[in-house]
Amino acid sequence: MRYFLDTEYNGFGGALLSLALVPDDGGDEFYVTLKCSDPPDPWVERHVLPYLDMVPEPMRGPRMSRREAAETLAGWLATDRAPEIVADWPEDLAQLAMLLVIGPGRMMPMPPLTLQFQPLAGFSTAANSAVPHNALHDARALRDHVINHLE
Repeated sequence: MRYFLDTEYNGFGGALLSLALVPDDGGDEFYVTLKCSDPPDPWVERHVLPYLDMVPEPMRGPRMSRREAAETLAGWLATDRAPEIVADWPEDLAQLAMLLVIGPGRMMPMPPLTLQFQPLAGFSTAANSAVPHNALHDARALRDHVINHLE
């Protein structure tokens, strides 16, 4: 299955704040928010934090630790034998990959993943999102753009 990825994080190189995967077939979506002990980047505080919980009720939940988020993600992807993850920003792929690392030389059990970087010149997920800078809504905007304009 192909999934469209978006993440939010605490400024350049900062801690992961939220991650969403939206399947191309309209099936179940994945969304988690993470605890962040670092002070928020001023831009993130204004443009991201207020919108983290602007998702459908069943997807709202407490902020997770990195380990809890990694376990939840691994469990969600476990039924897919070969997930393909598509992102339009390299940091999104990096944040996903690093979430799977749970300790020195240790990672979450995961099926073989294909990570695809799809640069989209002139397209902004946030500008086309129902809730800009919310990972779930931005991942939906990415999916819609790729399906409607690139296929």
